[in-house]
Amino acid sequence: MPKIKTHSGAKKRFKLSKNGKPMRAHAYTSHQPRLKTQKRKRGLRGTTVADSTNQRQIKRLIPYK
Repeated sequence: MPKIKTHSGAKKRFKLSKNGKPMRAHAYTSHQPRLKTQKRKRGLRGTTVADSTNQRQIKRLIPYK
């Protein structure tokens, strides 16, 4: 069976957790940091699990990660 190409945009944006769930970064972090509170910025810093409706598609885009 031929190899599947990894989607180059998805490999930069997602990684898989130890349990195989796709992890993503939070949105709303790049623009106008002075208008966000310190508590909000601290909460947006880490990663989170991608939504369950998108997990199958993300796994298909990064098959070898």
